[in-house]
Amino acid sequence: MMLSSFFLWLLLFSSLFSHVLGDKAFTGTYGVNYGRIADNLPPPESVVTLLKAAKIKNIRIYDADHQVLRAFKGSGIEIVVGLGNEFLKDMSVGEDRAMSWVKENVQQFLPETKICGIAVGNEILGGTDMELWEVLLPAAKNVYNALSKLGLAKDVQVSSPHSEAVFANSFPPSSCTFKEDVLPYMKPLLQFFSQIGTPFFINAYPFLAYKNDPQHIDLNYALFLKNPGIYDAKTKLHYSNMFEAQVDAAYAALEKVGFDKMDVIVSETGWASHGDDNEAGATIKNARTYNGNLRKRLLKKKGTPYRPKKVVKAYVFALFNENLKPGSTSERNFGLFKADGSIAYDIGFTGLVPSSATSSFLSFKGIGSSFMMAFTSFAAFLFVAL
Repeated sequence: MMLSSFFLWLLLFSSLFSHVLGDKAFTGTYGVNYGRIADNLPPPESVVTLLKAAKIKNIRIYDADHQVLRAFKGSGIEIVVGLGNEFLKDMSVGEDRAMSWVKENVQQFLPETKICGIAVGNEILGGTDMELWEVLLPAAKNVYNALSKLGLAKDVQVSSPHSEAVFANSFPPSSCTFKEDVLPYMKPLLQFFSQIGTPFFINAYPFLAYKNDPQHIDLNYALFLKNPGIYDAKTKLHYSNMFEAQVDAAYAALEKVGFDKMDVIVSETGWASHGDDNEAGATIKNARTYNGNLRKRLLKKKGTPYRPKKVVKAYVFALFNENLKPGSTSERNFGLFKADGSIAYDIGFTGLVPSSATSSFLSFKGIGSSFMMAFTSFAAFLFVAL
């Protein structure tokens, strides 16, 4: 009797412990951001075919588009939906508005569509809109409370991705700290996320670091290629690539403000395959090298030099090139796939159409249901499994 009681207690403790510390929104190590700022992309049903055949089980979208969520019904793919920055002020005002949003955009699709997370805002802290800094935490709390009242909080994680702009410095990794003006907003947010078991999500781009300072950054270091690396004198650790250094910089910043137990997940990383003349490193060769080596690195399910026991997880940006994104040319060329479904470059995936084909080879919008079923079976056979 005493033994059975002990095991019952142990089971309960394990369940509670996993709820507090586990990352319930990302069960693998390799995910992809499915951005859709474009007018020429395949329909969501074809994207499901692409992802399932490639064995990609984790994606992030930047909204809660109902067509996308319906298309992913029954796919088994885990989705983090986005609550756009434009909604934060409204969500922060009252829990009833958050409740309405959650019911309309999350609850009605569960459990058939595996919505496992809500990203509240994107790159708010460190940005230019100070009003959004002030409403981020109350918005996140109201969304979480709505999920909790609906009995969904254990299955749908509330998070908020950050850019590197929240850091005052990040080199060497052990010196990383949050900016002084960010701290009054970041610490309460971290406290809340710590209480509900949410990791720290950071958008980490070696490409952007190299593009901004190609004279002082070794391209091989940014691309996971052979190089001398860097040595962090404080921790006595050696870094052979910038990606791991950026992850450990986030761990160092968290540790300095009292959150040394919080996990770090990379919510965005990637490399542009094309850019303007002043965008150093934006080439197909470099994009193929970075994303290919990143994929191999993540599949090893290893930690970082500073956190060797915490398996690195990352969402690659992005699934497709997005032709309507504003800004420099590189912004429209982060895709692993082109708009017609062919691969942008080869890192082990096979596209929905041959890479040499034009978009006229197959009209996604004209695919009938019977043809789609046959094509799905063929694509599943054709793809290289991740």
